[in-house]
Amino acid sequence: MKMAYFWRKGLWALMSLSFVLIVAGCLLYLYLESQLPNVDSLKTVQLQVPLQIFSKEGLLIQEYGEKKRIPVTYDEIPPMLIHALIATEDQRFFEHPGVDVLGLGRAAVRMVKTGTKSQGGSTITMQVARNFFLSRKKTFLRKFNEIMLAIKIDRELSKEKILELYLNRIYLGNRAYGVGAAAMVYFGKPLKELNLSELAMIAGLPQAPSTQNPIANPLAAKKRRDHVLERLLEEHYINEEQYQNAINQPITAKYHGTPIEVKAPYVAEMIRQSLYDNFGPDAYTKGYKVYTTIDGKLQNTANDVVEKNLIAYDHRHGYRGPVATIGEQDSKSLHSIQKNLEKYPQLNHLTPAVVTEVREKEATATLQSGRTVILPWAGLSWARPALKNGWVGKSPSKAMQVVAVGDIIYVHSTKDHWELAQIPEAESAMVALNPKNGAIEVLVGGFNFQKSKFNRATQSSRQPGSSFKPFVYAAALNNGYTLATLINDAPIVVDDPSQPNLWRPHNVNLKFNGPTRLKQALVQSKNLVSIRILDDIGINYTIDFLTRFGFNKKTLPRGLSLALGSLSVSPMDLAAAYAVFANGGYKIEPYLIDHITDKDGKILLQAKPTVVCNNCDNNVDHSTLAPRVIPEDINFLMYTALKDVIQHGTARAARVLNRQDIAGKTGTTNDQVDSWFAGFNSDLVVTTWVGFDNPKSLHEYAAGLALPLWIDFMKVALKGKPEGEIKQPDDIVAVRIDPHSGLLAHPNQANGIIEYFRNKEVPSEEDPTPIYNASNDQQQLPTNVDSLF
Repeated sequence: MKMAYFWRKGLWALMSLSFVLIVAGCLLYLYLESQLPNVDSLKTVQLQVPLQIFSKEGLLIQEYGEKKRIPVTYDEIPPMLIHALIATEDQRFFEHPGVDVLGLGRAAVRMVKTGTKSQGGSTITMQVARNFFLSRKKTFLRKFNEIMLAIKIDRELSKEKILELYLNRIYLGNRAYGVGAAAMVYFGKPLKELNLSELAMIAGLPQAPSTQNPIANPLAAKKRRDHVLERLLEEHYINEEQYQNAINQPITAKYHGTPIEVKAPYVAEMIRQSLYDNFGPDAYTKGYKVYTTIDGKLQNTANDVVEKNLIAYDHRHGYRGPVATIGEQDSKSLHSIQKNLEKYPQLNHLTPAVVTEVREKEATATLQSGRTVILPWAGLSWARPALKNGWVGKSPSKAMQVVAVGDIIYVHSTKDHWELAQIPEAESAMVALNPKNGAIEVLVGGFNFQKSKFNRATQSSRQPGSSFKPFVYAAALNNGYTLATLINDAPIVVDDPSQPNLWRPHNVNLKFNGPTRLKQALVQSKNLVSIRILDDIGINYTIDFLTRFGFNKKTLPRGLSLALGSLSVSPMDLAAAYAVFANGGYKIEPYLIDHITDKDGKILLQAKPTVVCNNCDNNVDHSTLAPRVIPEDINFLMYTALKDVIQHGTARAARVLNRQDIAGKTGTTNDQVDSWFAGFNSDLVVTTWVGFDNPKSLHEYAAGLALPLWIDFMKVALKGKPEGEIKQPDDIVAVRIDPHSGLLAHPNQANGIIEYFRNKEVPSEEDPTPIYNASNDQQQLPTNVDSLF
């Protein structure tokens, strides 16, 4: 009786306690459930996806963002990867309601036995709850929230959606988030192309992605992969033959960086900065895809051309010696060599190395990778010692006159052998535009972005020299001059307020030709003729005219030195100005971004460039039409003159291109500080610049420096392209003239030449073209003279 009483009492106490616990649990559940985040957000979750920048063909230029992620849909995930994941991570995933009670029970038993909290028992759904909504801190409250969230997620989302979220969010080592990124990082190919062994490797990563990935620990990664394959075999997802084939495959994983297909780091930085200015940090996480106007093939060509020509220029001016030296004993230790080379980066195709042996006609060097290369005499003989003022010393006859054991040098591989190199001190820039709409197809801002992030294509401000003269000549043609007008090429002294003293300009060759036709003066780049033209047509008029090409009126010098290009411009400025000549007389605006999409491909921004359209109907959106800034006939006359610069003048080396549609002008500033070439046909305008960041003489003229860059690039850019001539306007006629007087040639005159004129300006044999007085005496010219002389 007494015993029964105690049993009833105990049972009542137990029931009461159970009731209290159940009520407390329910209240806790109701409270915590009300505090849980809204699972609906997972239906439209925004994963962090890096910013990607592409060429116009869709080739990758650059990627920005801390997390590498390539989102994939459930349908894009290989079924074998899902099988592998389920078999190793959550066997009852498709049966349980988000929480595996048996798994939680096992985890609880382990906790009781070991006395420590365990992460075991987590299902894939629970990991989704944790990864998207909770911290990773191990507390009972967090675990309880995780369980409730998992149940809620499983109730509101499909199993397929949960797997898709998990496989896109999970960290898999080496900054790879999600299986799409992991496939590219470890195997360098899309997820759908992975074989069974590779899929098993990916499926094994979630357990310990940082310490058991195949790059950090290949042995541990292989062991985990083999376990995944065993589970697939046990669950009958694969047969014995598939298992044996996969398990016997070696570990081929290695780190694959972002697969850059177009080298345009200066372009990438311009885009990155622009998007960050507009979107802030979201620019790196929202998955924006920026499609530029860059032509991938031409951009890569331009990079190679700039590198090749700067190295060639550097070689012409001699070898400056090793970048550093180490002791002879250190040069015998591979570890020491590698440690010493760590501070010298590879730049483009130039690789640092340590000289380890020198023989009479060759040297041996070791690269940072440990590879040994031979530098034959063909790769050393160029290295005449560099002297002051651009001079070079005597040609070496032995390898020991060039390098010594312990020298830290740069080398690069040619088609036939390894060659001694050095980082060029001179820099270069190149810009290529489509003159019909302003699309920037090529932009090179320097030799190497890692070496210098300064973008010389857009940020530099240098004097263009004679490459600016065509704009002054166009102003003259617009003011009544013809291509046959005679101007006196004779010495002068100029009182120019932009110069500190009386200015005595001269031609490059220090010779004077007397009366010279306008076109001939441009073709031969006559400085004195250019100055006389500017002084005659007036600085104020000329400056107003120059603004039509996009030049800033406030920055143009108000002196006669303007005729020789004493203003400051960037290669982009000059290319945009020359585009007017290339497109028939219209002003276009350079642009770099064609369109931007979100991660799903929805267009967020579409460029609306101003376009040149000579025969547009009334249906065209005239707000996007480029305005005409110089008359068609004036533009055509300038085109013929600039064509002659290539056929007969300072740029005649470009005749190697064997084309009749190209035109352009060289430009070299005082003391050969800046070297320019701006050239075009009707489809492409390209400017090249070479100089030092800290201005000093190049000791070479543009015809042998900037022009070869342009030629090498155009060999590729124009290959297979039809001639792009500019159409001759109806009011332009071609007549034969006397080359000396500019008058009409006599019918039987053997040395007559063809020249173009506007109908109203064709010269007559009786009415002489104004001729300036030819004199070898210097003339004092005030800057306010507005008469011909």
